[in-house]
Amino acid sequence: MLSQKARYALRALLTLAEAGEGASMMTGDLADAANVPRAFLERILLDLKKHGLVTSRRGRAGGYGLARPAAAIDFAAVVRAIDGPLALAPCASRTAYRRCDDCADVETCEIRMALLEVRDATAAILERRKLADLPP
Repeated sequence: MLSQKARYALRALLTLAEAGEGASMMTGDLADAANVPRAFLERILLDLKKHGLVTSRRGRAGGYGLARPAAAIDFAAVVRAIDGPLALAPCASRTAYRRCDDCADVETCEIRMALLEVRDATAAILERRKLADLPP
C-alpha cells in the first residue's frame, strides 16, 4: 500500500514539475500549493534530496526544485525513495531481495511467483509514469 508520505511526496514533486524546469519554491509555498502539511513536507523534502530527486538553495531566491527534468523522474523512483522497495515481500524485491525466514524453496514458492508478477506489473506502470506526464 502506498503511504501517505509517498502520496505527499508525489504531490509536492508534481507541483514543482508544474512550476517549470529550473523553478524553485519555498517550503511554505510548496506546502500550500501541494496541499501538504508543512512540517511533514520538510521531512519529505530531506528524504527526496538525499535520493537526488530535489535540490535546495538558501536565500531569498532559494527553495526546493527538481534535481533533474520532470521527464527524467518517474513515480517508481519517488515511491522507492519514500517507501522503499515496490515488492510486497522481500523475496519478490529486485532492489532489496531477502529470502523469507519461513520459505522452504524460493524457486518453487507459489506465493513468491504471484508477488513477482505483482511487483513487475507495478514497477512497469510506475516506471512509465513521469512527473512531466501532467494532464494538459
